[in-house]
Amino acid sequence: MEPVGDFVGSVQELTPSLAVSDNETTWFADARFGMFIHWGLYAAGARHEWVQTNEQIPAEEYAARYQHRFDPDLYDPQAWAAAAADAGMGYLVITAKHHEGFCLWNSALTEFTAVHTPAGRDLLRPLLDAFRGRGLRTGIYYSLLDWHHPDYSIDTVHPLRHHPDRTRLNESRDMDAYRAFLHGQVRELLTDYGEIDVFWPDFSVPIDAPGVARNHTVEQARAIARYLGDDPETLEFKWGADWDAAGLLAMVKDLRPSILVNDRLGISDGYDFVTPEQELPDQLPARDGRPLPWEICQTFSGSWGYHRDESSWKSVEDLVGLLATTVSGGGNLLLNVGPTARGEFDSRALDRLAGIGTWMRRHARSIRGCSRAPDDVRAAAEALDGAVATYSASRRRGYLHLLRWPAGPLVLTGLARRVRYVQLLNDASEILAAPATERAAIGAGPDDLVLTLPPRRPDVAVPVLELFLD
Repeated sequence: MEPVGDFVGSVQELTPSLAVSDNETTWFADARFGMFIHWGLYAAGARHEWVQTNEQIPAEEYAARYQHRFDPDLYDPQAWAAAAADAGMGYLVITAKHHEGFCLWNSALTEFTAVHTPAGRDLLRPLLDAFRGRGLRTGIYYSLLDWHHPDYSIDTVHPLRHHPDRTRLNESRDMDAYRAFLHGQVRELLTDYGEIDVFWPDFSVPIDAPGVARNHTVEQARAIARYLGDDPETLEFKWGADWDAAGLLAMVKDLRPSILVNDRLGISDGYDFVTPEQELPDQLPARDGRPLPWEICQTFSGSWGYHRDESSWKSVEDLVGLLATTVSGGGNLLLNVGPTARGEFDSRALDRLAGIGTWMRRHARSIRGCSRAPDDVRAAAEALDGAVATYSASRRRGYLHLLRWPAGPLVLTGLARRVRYVQLLNDASEILAAPATERAAIGAGPDDLVLTLPPRRPDVAVPVLELFLD
C-alpha cells in the first residue's frame, strides 16, 4: 500500500461493463466498516511500510537489521479485537505478508517469519481467533510483491532498482519458482487458518479496466516511479500473468468458495469488490445500472505501517465524516491501524478508535446496513452545505449527517410530503417543523421541509438527523 492523498466529499455513478463474481456480499455491505492492520518488520523502522524500498535496503541487510530484533512483547490480540469491536467495526483485514516478504504466520516455505524472530511464535492465528471471538469477520492481506524472495525479479518498486548490475541480477531470478512459492503460501493461509472471509491480494500494476482501483492505473504507476526515482516512461511492474492471477483466483475460490476477493490481482473479471485507495472514487463502479460492491481503504495519517514521527493525523470528526460519506455512496470504509514493534496500537490510534466508538454507540444504525439514499433524500442533502445522507431500506429511514452545523433553520428541499417525523439520533429528541412565519421569512416552497434545529450543536462528532420516511 502507498499513500496517495485525502478523501473527497462526493461520488457519482458510472456504469462500465465489468464481470464480477456472483458471491454473496450481504454481510460485507451490512458491516460497512472494517479494520485494516499493517504490521511487520517495518514497524521497527517506524518510518513508513515502504522503508525498505524507499531507502534501497538489500534484503539481507534488512533482515539482519530487523528480523532478529523483532520482539512484540506487549502484543495482545484480544486488546486489538476489543478496540475494533468497540469502534463499531465488523471485519478485519490483516497483512499476513507485506511487500517486505516477512510472514506473520508459520509458513513452511520460508524462514522469514515471526517464528524465526525473538517472538518465536505464529502471530497470525491468535489474532484471527480473537477477532472471530468478538463476532468479527476475518480477511487476509497477501502481498503479491516480495522484496525478500531471491527469485522475485527486480522491477520499478524493488529496493535494488538502482543497482548497477540490475540486469545481470535478474538473469538469475526465476519467476516460475516465485509463482510456485506465492501459490503455496496462499494455499497455507486458506487451508490452515479457519474460515477466511476476505482475500486481499496487493497489487498488480498497471490495470486500465474501467472501475478497477484508480490508484492502479498507468498514471499512478508513473507517479510511483517518479517518487522512487525510477524512469516513469520505462515501467517495469508486475502484471496478472506474473502471478498466474487466473490460476491463483481459481485456487482461492476452490479452497474457499464463499470468500470475497478484491480487484488487485491484475485481471478484469472474477473479483468481488472494487478497492479505491485513500481517495473516494469520482464515479461509483456499477454494472448494468446496478452498483458494484466497493471498499475504500484509508489511513489515520499518511502511512499504513507505524510511523512514529508522522503528525498529519485526521481528527475523529474527519474520520466519522469519511465513514458517513463512504456509506452514502454505497461503499465500505476499511480504516487502517499500524501497530508498534512492541505489539501495541499507539495512543493516537486508540484515541481515534475510541472517539469513533463513542459516536458509533449512538449512531451505528445510520451506518450498518445502510447504503445510498433515495434520489430525493440524496438531492436534499446535496443542496445543503456539508451534509451526506444514508438510508436503511429495512427501517425505511434516512439519515442526514450534518458535517457542518447550520446557523439557522434547515431546509430539506422537496421533502415536505416525504418525511413523517424527525429526531436527533444521538438522544432521540424530536425536531419540529418551523412555524409558517419562519418558512415565509426564508422563502421556503410548499414542498420544502423546514426544520428548527436546537440552538446548541449536539456534543457528538457528527450530528445525525433520523428521517422517518413515507
